[in-house]
Amino acid sequence: MSLNFIQIILVLIVSFLAGVEGVLDEWQFHQPLVACTLIGLVTGTLVPCIILGGQLQLIALGWANVGAAIAPDAALASVASAIILVLGGQGKAGISSAIALAIPLAVAGLLLTTFVRTIATAIVHLMDAAAAKGSFKGIDFWQWFAVCLQGVRIAIPAGLILAVGAGPVKSLLGMIPDWLNQGLTVGGGMVVAVGYAMVINMMATAEVWPFFALGFVVATIPNLTLIALGAIGVALALIYLTLQESSKSNAATGIANTGDPVGDIIDKY
Repeated sequence: MSLNFIQIILVLIVSFLAGVEGVLDEWQFHQPLVACTLIGLVTGTLVPCIILGGQLQLIALGWANVGAAIAPDAALASVASAIILVLGGQGKAGISSAIALAIPLAVAGLLLTTFVRTIATAIVHLMDAAAAKGSFKGIDFWQWFAVCLQGVRIAIPAGLILAVGAGPVKSLLGMIPDWLNQGLTVGGGMVVAVGYAMVINMMATAEVWPFFALGFVVATIPNLTLIALGAIGVALALIYLTLQESSKSNAATGIANTGDPVGDIIDKY
């Protein structure tokens, strides 16, 4: 399928917004379901792109920037795979091929994200220099410049795919050796584990450890869906908040309050 000039411009705009949202998280344009749907909307291939976005979203549910860990780039994976789907055919085989390409694209996007964020570190110093001079315009300029870099990070690869077509991109990604893909996967997993450990270390309190352990146990039950796990989490949060209110009421009536609602109720009885 060939795209006209207006469609190409709209795809580049969607790509730019997806890259920006990778750091802003305001409208979730970088999420696969949203990015793929928007590209399908502007290219006239809405249904296949929604199917692709929905399947990629299930993969990306486990991708999150935690602590110092940077997750695989869902924005680039979504935008690039959607463009390849549009250019290469929208049948079941096309969707399967686009999904298969999403993981190496996400890994490539991870490298681009690291590169752009390294540049942003230098921009922070430029903003500090502008702040030292009392230049609010300078601060705003460098802030917008850094945000736009994130958008260009996705828009440029999207433009290259539109220019060269889907075939060469598939061939290029197929040339990436298995040892490199496996090494990046292992390294990324280790960084994510360190990031989770950093966050847990900051949040760890006596009250939340039981819920932390309970989450692992409940997640092993095979018949529970993500909706069921979410409902259990919400229920536990409401129970905890109710116990916390009970703890405050006990404090108001003169009953000992340790700050741990579970412990307070145990002490009460």
